[in-house]
Amino acid sequence: MESRRSETRAGKRDEAALIIRNGLVVTADRQAETDIRIRGERIEAIARHLVKGHGGEREIDAKGLLVLPGGIDPHVHLTMPESDRRADDFTSGSEAALAGGITTLGNISFARPGETPLATLRREGTLAQQQAIADFVLHPVLQPPTEASIQELPQLAAAGHTSIKLFTCFEDFDRNASAYLRALQTAGEIGLLTMVHCEDFAVTTTATEDLLSAGRGSLRYFADSRPVVAEVVATHRVVGMCEATGAPVYIVHVSCERALRVCEEARARALPIYIETRPLYLYFTRERYHDADGGVYTAWPPLRGAEDKAALWEALLDGRIHTLATDHCPLTREEKLDPSLSVANARPGLSNLQLSLPMLYTDGVLKRKLSLSRFVSLTSTNAAKLFGLYPRKGTIAVGSDADLALWDPDQRRVVRGGDLRSRAGFSIHEGAEVTGWPRVVIRRGQVVYEAGRITAEPGSGRWLRRRCFADPFGEDWPSEVVDTSEGQTLRSFFREQR
Repeated sequence: MESRRSETRAGKRDEAALIIRNGLVVTADRQAETDIRIRGERIEAIARHLVKGHGGEREIDAKGLLVLPGGIDPHVHLTMPESDRRADDFTSGSEAALAGGITTLGNISFARPGETPLATLRREGTLAQQQAIADFVLHPVLQPPTEASIQELPQLAAAGHTSIKLFTCFEDFDRNASAYLRALQTAGEIGLLTMVHCEDFAVTTTATEDLLSAGRGSLRYFADSRPVVAEVVATHRVVGMCEATGAPVYIVHVSCERALRVCEEARARALPIYIETRPLYLYFTRERYHDADGGVYTAWPPLRGAEDKAALWEALLDGRIHTLATDHCPLTREEKLDPSLSVANARPGLSNLQLSLPMLYTDGVLKRKLSLSRFVSLTSTNAAKLFGLYPRKGTIAVGSDADLALWDPDQRRVVRGGDLRSRAGFSIHEGAEVTGWPRVVIRRGQVVYEAGRITAEPGSGRWLRRRCFADPFGEDWPSEVVDTSEGQTLRSFFREQR
């Protein structure tokens, strides 16, 4: 045993090493100025004044920079059914993510007709492994929840795919309500986390038909076609399904105060409900649909009122919202503003991967005093915990994957859509001044973004096997990873400094 251990250590010493020096290392619960040694794909040591080895390690001086865990966006759309169009694929989506400090993506994977979840994941996994630069997980959509699909759920869990996605906004959900409830129950029993899009089909359909009948079908009325009550009704319904089954549920892109309150009331009763919002609702309100180019803001759910925007910011600041995810679903400006579009056939979806973290840093940390640790929780740690990746991802600890964003807190840039990595080619934040950008991004020990350039190749991203769901705010999963005898966790480093 001892000789094998020595061989392993020698092998690690032969791997290329990288030392990050003098940065302010920030996790969800601690921060300190220290050095980090990376060997291979993992963090090997965290300490002040690490001694340089004899292997010619590269060193990066991070003095004045923040060293953050790589961001995790658990909710993106880089693939869609063949009938739908999207500007990005796994390569361009990865480039946008990495340039914005995000190293891991969770892609929503839709089944083709007659395809079971495992078949969907094999098809999309093959594509992602060819194209991706960021690491990734896949969330298969159950639509509809056939008996064959439900029977496959234990196989998903065994294979390391530990989440599924449901949509309440399609007629299929009402037609198959009992089957959806059974799918949710089965998912909970075997340790899958169920993501749910909450908008009620009957409410949105009726509202849309009424607008068209009244001659108000243009996109300026888009917010009225998917009213707040549609989200509230669906959220109540999903909370009820959660209570009936005990299954953990992750509510995606909460957009309004009333739906947020429904989730909070459920959590107050100890139901396993977890809350995501998206950047769109933090910066714009429904009045934008009256602009000449208002159609570019169309999304499901739509923009809401100023009171909803304020409520979401308040919940971000105090921890009631668990994650910020983009729902990145890019279309070109021309596709969004097609004159044939109406409230009945609008094309929902926006590009936001590259700007999500820099804008949250600007408007959250700098303007609203969001703490750095809360910033890390929202953009990395909580998603890693919820989706079975922690502590391999989502933190900075010995043994964790070396996913790091070296953040320049003072760099200022004006947003120009043409300069961004998404192939959408435009940004709804055009002209905004943003302070705080990643200067260097490292994914599993490899520098993948530096000096404004992507430095890794498509296909270098990796699919991530995940653990089954455990309460992200409980004690059911390990808090640290240590796989070397010489290193130390960041937590133990902090203890020594007291």
